[in-house]
Amino acid sequence: MNPQDFELISDLLAKRSGLAIASDKTYLLESRLTPVARQHDLNGLDGVIGALRGSPSEELLVDITDAMTTNETFFFRDQKPFDLFRNIVLPQIMQARSETKKFRIWCAAASTGQEPCTLAMILKEEAAKLADWSYDIVGTDLSRSVLVQAREGKYSQFEVQRGLPIQMLVKYFTQDKEHWKVNSDILDMIDYRELNLLDEFSQLGKFDIVFCRNVLIYFSTADKCSILERVNALMPDDGVMFLGGAETVIGITDKFVPESGQRGLYRPSGS
Repeated sequence: MNPQDFELISDLLAKRSGLAIASDKTYLLESRLTPVARQHDLNGLDGVIGALRGSPSEELLVDITDAMTTNETFFFRDQKPFDLFRNIVLPQIMQARSETKKFRIWCAAASTGQEPCTLAMILKEEAAKLADWSYDIVGTDLSRSVLVQAREGKYSQFEVQRGLPIQMLVKYFTQDKEHWKVNSDILDMIDYRELNLLDEFSQLGKFDIVFCRNVLIYFSTADKCSILERVNALMPDDGVMFLGGAETVIGITDKFVPESGQRGLYRPSGS
């Protein structure tokens, strides 16, 4: 791929999704956009580039963005954040909200739904403690295609084998031929919405807990700062934010501070 073609696609992705793709990742363009070319009856990657230089349809632009921003996820990913949520964050939030008995959780970049489903299952496991509580889980993603699967809650055998404890599979899923479907009582706990993190998202409302894991790594420093500061505006002073293990706020924004001794856990700084 020549530099001009690479710049054309990378600029498109940056404008539509914030994705900053390095020049050594051209293999990703080829592997992910070849199926898009077939879907639109184009002659491979050259055909996609030719269409982009002409008058591309919005459908093609959406499919290109979807293909390049769909990232890997699985149930109980990295485990530690969910242990922190269950054993430390949830008890703290319940104590702090003991009068209102309400809290809200946002899963940014929810992808195909494994993260919000994991949180919903944890809350189900704590049902006795939360009997008279009201809580919301909002899952957002830029990709329409992944949200279709998330809302359907249907996963392959391979997907449920990745991180999902067998007792959770038996308790909260029903087998549907070669797939497993999340039970409706779990799916009904989650509100999925299409959202680009580069866009305004104050309309989502306030959140006590935010999971924004393994997505900021794809953005430029300026976009990371903007996203984090707008997330901060949605949170109370005693809120909690989870980032991925390879992500940090240090050197990006002073709106959050890391929780001492708890990797990946951040709180609003009040600044």
